[in-house]
Amino acid sequence: TAGSDALTQALAAGAFSVMSKPKLGLKAFLEDSSDDIVAAVRTAARANVNALRATASTSGTTRLVAPPAASQPVNRADVILSAGTAPVLQTTDKVIAIGTSTGGTQALETVLTSLPKTVPGIVVVQHMPERFTGMFAARLDSLAAIEVREARSNDRVLPGRALIAPGGKHMLLKRNGAQYHVEIVDGPLVNRHRPSVDVLFRSVARFAGRNALGVIMTGMGDDGARGLKEMREAGATTIAQDEASCVVFGMPREAIKLGAVEQVLPLSQIATALVASER
Repeated sequence: TAGSDALTQALAAGAFSVMSKPKLGLKAFLEDSSDDIVAAVRTAARANVNALRATASTSGTTRLVAPPAASQPVNRADVILSAGTAPVLQTTDKVIAIGTSTGGTQALETVLTSLPKTVPGIVVVQHMPERFTGMFAARLDSLAAIEVREARSNDRVLPGRALIAPGGKHMLLKRNGAQYHVEIVDGPLVNRHRPSVDVLFRSVARFAGRNALGVIMTGMGDDGARGLKEMREAGATTIAQDEASCVVFGMPREAIKLGAVEQVLPLSQIATALVASER
C-alpha cells in the first residue's frame, strides 16, 4: 500500500519512479508493463543528476511519477475536449495552470511552498499513479502557506488554493459565470497519460484565455506542449522551466520547440513570476 514501510523507505531513499504491483496476475502484469519499466529505467539513467541533487537538498518530497504507458495508442486531447475558445467574461480573476512529470514532485514543492496566500488560484497536473496524489497533496498542504489538495469535481479555483488532478483521472477547468471550477472526468489516456497536461491546458485556454498563466516544468515526453501553445494563442502568459534546473527537459523542450513558450526560467524564479501575475 501507499503507506507501507517498504514504500516509504524506498521513496525516502530516492526512488526515481514507482509502479504499483498487482496482487494477482504478476506474470501478465510484467509482460504488459515491460515497455513502461524499460522507459522508466532509461529515463532515470538520463536524468539531470545535478538538478536532482539540488531539489533533493531542499525537499523531502519523493521522486514519484507514473511512467508513460508506451504500449498504449497515443490519443490527443480531442478525445476529452474539442479545441476552441469561449468568450472570456470581464473578470480580473487569474488562473495559473502547471503541468509536470518526472522530477515534478520536488519542483512543485519548491514552487508551491514559496507562494503567498494572495497568489491566484492554481490547477496542477502531475503525472502520478492513482492513490498517490492525495498523499502528495496532503504533504504539500502541510508545508505551504497556500491550501493544496487533491481536486474534486466542482471545486472552486480560488486565490491561495492549488488543486492537484487525482491520479487516474483527467482534470479540466470550467467556468460558471465569472467563477472558475474544475471538473474531474474519466476517459482514455492522452499522450499516454491520465491525467494529461494537454487536457488541462486546452481547457484553460478555452475558458480562461488571456486571464491565465501556464507553466510547463520537468518531465519526459511531450504532454502539455500542444496545450501550452493553445494557451499562448488564446492570450495567456506561458513559462517553461529551463534545462539546467530540470531533472528531465523533455516536456519543456518540446513546448519551446513548438513556439508555445514566452519565458524560460530556472526553477528558483518560477514562484516569483507567479506572484507577479496577481498584479
